[in-house]
Amino acid sequence: MRQTVLFFCSLAFLCGIPLSLRAEGFGPFPVRNFQALDQLVLGMPGERAAVLRKGGFDVRLELANTASIANDSTAQAQATMKFETLRTGLFLRYGLTDRVELGAEIPVLHRYSGFMEGAITGVENATTGLSPPRKALQHTGYAFNIAKGGQTLFQGSEGATGLGDVSLFGKYQFLKETSSLPAMSVRVAVKVPTGDTGEVFGSGHPDAGIGLALEKTVAAHWIVYANVNGVFPTRRIAGLGLQPVVSGLVAVEYLWTENLSFTAQFDYYSPPFHGTGTQVLDKGVTESVVGVSYRILPALLWQLYGVENLDFITGSAADFTLSTVLTYRFRS
Repeated sequence: MRQTVLFFCSLAFLCGIPLSLRAEGFGPFPVRNFQALDQLVLGMPGERAAVLRKGGFDVRLELANTASIANDSTAQAQATMKFETLRTGLFLRYGLTDRVELGAEIPVLHRYSGFMEGAITGVENATTGLSPPRKALQHTGYAFNIAKGGQTLFQGSEGATGLGDVSLFGKYQFLKETSSLPAMSVRVAVKVPTGDTGEVFGSGHPDAGIGLALEKTVAAHWIVYANVNGVFPTRRIAGLGLQPVVSGLVAVEYLWTENLSFTAQFDYYSPPFHGTGTQVLDKGVTESVVGVSYRILPALLWQLYGVENLDFITGSAADFTLSTVLTYRFRS
């Protein structure tokens, strides 16, 4: 924690004194539900309401490393997971008009034993104590098996790498921000089943989603963002029935300078699965996110954030995610 505070303070010092005039924010972090099994369903990452100008083009590269751990055994189902997933996402956005933005994301996934266990174990021992799943699996290097009624539902091999499901996005900004009203946009998304189902990198079926994004500057330094989304999966995954998913976020961004901001964010995701008998699949996810955004160059933005599961709902969320994002904007 001390190193984190010193890191943020050093960045603030290097980037100058606080803002005296209003500047444009960078938006909420592009967080999605990084839980390995919920991620099989279309995710609508955090987005701001504002769209790119006509002819504008963004290229965003995100590296997100997620630690997953679970040890749940009931009369109906058994879930044992201990691994990390590196998700590399290439996200392209284009301003079709001054109100319409189109986008596409191409993810590549790599599952392995990971590198974050030592740090996570140290933090847990120093704070709340070692979590029951991590204590039960402390001598296990890698595990990934979900079974129901003696039949294996999900099983992924260590060292697997593959393409995930590609997502296509559209956003229409129907309301510009004013002194009294927030900016508002409607979002739509479609998932294309390009992922490897055998390695649990894809569902094998398309999904569709719709959402609403809002943002409002509430003071010279502060911007508030909100997203709410509904996702509609199709067919079944591993023989399990699916239900619509509701997700949402609220984020507050503090602009230290026009090139540096700090953001705190809360995310919620309802589960796509139901009635499986294991909380790993049946429960929703609540998470907190904190991070920093820094404009390295006028056209180059760097972001760093961490995602920590909360105890409002236990047993279902990924343990911890660390992500870094680079976005380059080609001006129209």
